[in-house]
Amino acid sequence: MIDLRGIDLNLLVSLHALLEESNVTRAAERLHLTQPAVSTQLARLRQIFGDPLLIPAPSGRGMTRSVRATELIAPLAAALAQLEAVVRRQPSFDPLVDTRRFTIAGSDQAVAVLGFRLMQSWAQRAGPSVQLAFVASEHSSSIERFERGEIDLLIGSERGVPAWAKARKLYDERFVFVQRKGHPRGAAPPDLDAYCSLDHVLVSTSGGSFFGFMDEHLDALGRARRVALSVQHFTVVPELLALSDYVATLPSRLVTRYRDKLDVFDLPFDARGFAMFAAWHPRSQLDPACVWLREALVDVAEHWPH
Repeated sequence: MIDLRGIDLNLLVSLHALLEESNVTRAAERLHLTQPAVSTQLARLRQIFGDPLLIPAPSGRGMTRSVRATELIAPLAAALAQLEAVVRRQPSFDPLVDTRRFTIAGSDQAVAVLGFRLMQSWAQRAGPSVQLAFVASEHSSSIERFERGEIDLLIGSERGVPAWAKARKLYDERFVFVQRKGHPRGAAPPDLDAYCSLDHVLVSTSGGSFFGFMDEHLDALGRARRVALSVQHFTVVPELLALSDYVATLPSRLVTRYRDKLDVFDLPFDARGFAMFAAWHPRSQLDPACVWLREALVDVAEHWPH
């Protein structure tokens, strides 16, 4: 039995040309190689197959195929055609008929903003065999989760995207001041003094902190606000504000769906916003299914009403 591990596949391409041409010179021209190079390959092929393959013609002009060589022509041509088809085949993904399960990791804010809109349109975008799951993001284990294939996409701010990951910006976000409609402080935009004097709800995604991103800005101004409550999830806050006199500073897109319950104002000081990104493992860069999922998420982000 021939050990294929020791065979250069280019030799089979050369063999195909040699058998069809029955002439080393013409085969060399066809392969864009020198005649001595093809003669060397023919010698190697004779050794591999244990057969002369091509022998000098009795007339002295050209060469004649051996019986083994004649038997090889058809199966060799078929095998090379199959190999070429494998190489040329482009991977594809049809979300309406293919089967796939996607997992997106993100904060509850990312799921509330982008995930909710993606889920709303999922039935129009994908068929019944394409499933979508959202899981909580865990920055410290992103590498392991990507490597294990547990997540296809990670949605997060620039702080939450691993440096090694491929990423695409989805949108720029800004912070706004939010209170319930009919709040006793009134419906005018707050000045800095009013902002600092109110009872705030802070979102601490790591849990338990009463000093956040806005407090860093205020500290630089020599000011401080009163943080009365600290919660770990963004989506808790709008409902809490609607039922209390607490106020909060939240990403603007998050509160879009609550404008019937909440008043939204610009902050009374300059505060840096952030950008949201979709990140993926480099190995998924050209995966048609993952490309489709990324484009669906980009489409949702671009058509978000804000």
